[in-house]
Amino acid sequence: MRNNLVSVFALLLGTLFLFLGNGLHGLLLPVRGAFEGYPTTLLGLIGTSWASGFVLGCLLAPKVVKRIGHVRAFSGFASLIAIIALLTGILVDPFWWVALRAVTGFSIAGTSMIIESWLNERATNESRGVIFSLYIAITLFGVVGGQMMVTLGDIGTPILFMVAGILYCLAMLPTTLSTAASPQPLKQVSLDIPTLFRTSPVACVGIVLIGIANGAFGTLGAVFGAEAGLASSTIAMMMSVTIFAGAVMQLPAGRVSDRVDRRYVLAALSALAALAGLMMFMLQPVSVIPLLVVTAIYGAAANALYPIAVSHANDFASPEDFVKVSGGLLLLYGVGTIIGPTLGGPVMTSVGPYSLFVVTSASHLLITAYAIFRSRRRAALPASARETYTTINPGTLTTPESLRMSPRASQAAAAPETAPQAMTEEER
Repeated sequence: MRNNLVSVFALLLGTLFLFLGNGLHGLLLPVRGAFEGYPTTLLGLIGTSWASGFVLGCLLAPKVVKRIGHVRAFSGFASLIAIIALLTGILVDPFWWVALRAVTGFSIAGTSMIIESWLNERATNESRGVIFSLYIAITLFGVVGGQMMVTLGDIGTPILFMVAGILYCLAMLPTTLSTAASPQPLKQVSLDIPTLFRTSPVACVGIVLIGIANGAFGTLGAVFGAEAGLASSTIAMMMSVTIFAGAVMQLPAGRVSDRVDRRYVLAALSALAALAGLMMFMLQPVSVIPLLVVTAIYGAAANALYPIAVSHANDFASPEDFVKVSGGLLLLYGVGTIIGPTLGGPVMTSVGPYSLFVVTSASHLLITAYAIFRSRRRAALPASARETYTTINPGTLTTPESLRMSPRASQAAAAPETAPQAMTEEER
């Protein structure tokens, strides 16, 4: 185990630098944009552009890697990300930012898929669970650490953009200097919406709505903070506390969903997220402690939804289809994150910064209503027939390739002949 973990240390170190850069650059752009007085609608399109590029990267990057190889593709993608981080500090213009963020999203999908495929290749049955957990933890800590770096410099200067570029360059070194053999070619990912919907209507519809809410908050949360008059340090803490709260909530919420109909858990958590959002809109707190408390509640509920929805879908699919179903749902989530900032920007422009939480609350209330509706249309699986809840990194922080690292995926691949068949239409 120790030798196996040492062999992937360089890859995990590169992952840390990559997500430190992602966290810093992703938060710096909307904060700087609000500082410059750019329209909220345009700032929302920055997130739309990134999400669009990311989804396209998940679909098309495997072809690039197959053509030129893992190392050259990784170096090319990472170089593009670093160059764009520096360019956005020089070309301080929202239209350039929107265009460049699409390239960044595509390239981040490519670099992430390459790292994840390398880790998957090096993982053994003994170490797979540990490596998967370490990878999830590193991505979360990397994003949070990067966001907190916003407090270390003046957002009105190019310095922080330069720091982001340095972090992306550092992410390149461990992989490009590694002597490890290149892994197998990346697997193509498909998005089969009809099959996903037949497998689980709640997961299919719910994950799009989760993506809308999380995409709106993830892109425009910093803009909301700046327009509400919050300090940069408070904005960074607000965005970070939602991620940590969601990570902490995942395990207890998942364990409850192993015993209770997952649709009820989705409905309850969505209702809690909607309530927290409405409290933000109605009370409009500006004091740091109340603001962080409410956003922590919001983050705990909102960021625990995605893995539960994926687990619910896999309850009704064959175990060997875990990667196919989960990967398709991740792409659907990406589609939602494209829609969220596009809707949130105009609403905030018309109503005010706190109306961001009207958009998230509307999405979460729709999840609650649809989950309850579907619970009346199809009986719940007995607890003994459900797949055990598996922690999955929520959102577009990782790609479908990361799902292949999951111990659940390897177990299904090891013994597909013993896996139960997917439920028939009558059983659904």
